[in-house]
Amino acid sequence: MPEQFYSSLIIFVIVVVLFVMLFTIIPVSLWISALAAGVKVGFFNLIGMRLRRVVPSKIVNPWIKGDKAGLKLDGNTLEAHYLAGGNVDRVVNALIAAERAQIPLEFERAAAIDLAGRDVLEAVKMSVNPIVIETPFISAVAKNGIEVKVKAKVTVRANIDRLVGGAGQETIIARVGEGIVTTVGSSEDHKLVLENPDSISSTVLKKGLDSGTAFEILSIDIADVDVGRNIGAKLQEDQAQADKKIAQAKAEERRAMAVAQEQEMKAEVQAMRARVVEAEAEIPRALAQAFRDGHLGAFDYYNLKNIQADTQMRDAISQSGKPATAQKDE
Repeated sequence: MPEQFYSSLIIFVIVVVLFVMLFTIIPVSLWISALAAGVKVGFFNLIGMRLRRVVPSKIVNPWIKGDKAGLKLDGNTLEAHYLAGGNVDRVVNALIAAERAQIPLEFERAAAIDLAGRDVLEAVKMSVNPIVIETPFISAVAKNGIEVKVKAKVTVRANIDRLVGGAGQETIIARVGEGIVTTVGSSEDHKLVLENPDSISSTVLKKGLDSGTAFEILSIDIADVDVGRNIGAKLQEDQAQADKKIAQAKAEERRAMAVAQEQEMKAEVQAMRARVVEAEAEIPRALAQAFRDGHLGAFDYYNLKNIQADTQMRDAISQSGKPATAQKDE
């Protein structure tokens, strides 16, 4: 009796384990839901998803939702998109939204947009409900040198056909800013821009700024226009300061050259004085030689000394009437 009980218990445990394994490998509840919704998903397909490391609910639930919305979907296509790293549920939601909005969108296009890293559902919503992109204050200068600061609001709608490879919002903002700078820069006076700001939006809108982008520009509205600095006067002031510095540098250069030339002249004067002193030193030698040769007598020597003394006295008398600074300079 105990042996039969233990054998029956073991068989029961084995059956329970097999059922648990079966329900783990094959999501029966998901299969029943698909069967009730009219989506044909076989047991072997679910087992194959498990073996390919695909979460069956990530495929079957969007498939059921799309089938109820009237979309013709294929399980293999959905699974391939999932294995490629895409979001199947978001793609199916985008297809349903596009179907309701009567926007032509195929699964391949939606899958490509999703794999490109863009939110395909948000793109469909943006196609139905356009968004407004507000630019920062863009500084531009009119021909009269006055700075004008312009802020614009750009209403755009997503262009699904250009979502893959199309530029984003930053490009739209940059192009609008470039158009504003060009338009304001071509104005003769900043007052014309202030009086008619619509001319900016109309001119910019004609440039086809949405070319090559993922958006279609519907309108460009000028939100605010402010007057900034007088750039022309500032540039003239900066130029005047630069000219002043250049003139000061040239004047300093001329002064330095004059000082250098003065120093050279002083050195030349000192050299001349040295030569005079050197020449005067030869006088006693010449006198001595004249005595030796008999060309100069004692009486002549004393007459020479008297003349020198008389000359020194005259110089002293002439210097006594001059200021001290003048005597020092001499």
